[in-house]
Amino acid sequence: MAPVPQSASADRNKQPILDVLSRVLPASGAALEIASGTGQHAAWFAAALPGWVWQPTDADESALPAIAAWTIQAGLANVLAPLLLDVMAPQWPAEAALFEQAFDAIYCANMLHISPWATCPALMQGCARHLAPGGVLVTYGPYLEEGVPTAQGNLSFDRSLRARNPAWGIRRLEDVSREAQRAGLHLHERHAMPANNLLLVFARPRIA
Repeated sequence: MAPVPQSASADRNKQPILDVLSRVLPASGAALEIASGTGQHAAWFAAALPGWVWQPTDADESALPAIAAWTIQAGLANVLAPLLLDVMAPQWPAEAALFEQAFDAIYCANMLHISPWATCPALMQGCARHLAPGGVLVTYGPYLEEGVPTAQGNLSFDRSLRARNPAWGIRRLEDVSREAQRAGLHLHERHAMPANNLLLVFARPRIA
């Protein structure tokens, strides 16, 4: 069997992220992953959280076979077939029947800084449509924070991103939180992560 594509950064951060997810998430539920990339996170998290059914997706159709390969290689029964999903599309997923049930968690890592800003409000609005009451959106990646010194590595990374594409760049946590609030989500938890990243948990209120 040919080796499946791998991301070195995904391999480094998968366990620290899982450590937080294990504390944040309940024992069981349904999770939607946005921008699954290679599929390493989906396979790692689903194996460690057997009570969760994981739905990986990506906006790049060419990424879907690799995501499926990671699932097959790990022998996982709680990961669904990957779907094409563009957060900017008016419906999720992009080329399949609409999701019939709401998700208890939506997970999105390392997308906001390598896509145009418009994907942030689109992500939040989509989460508002597809999260169950009391559900959470978990995002991971670098952020700029008002009143918090930015690590030199993140400043250099931000410059390199904007040099590659002026529409890219590390986002201000306050701006992301504002878009979440507009969609009815609120910043519930902030976790400092290795390599100057943050894991943020945005919650949708429960129905009274």
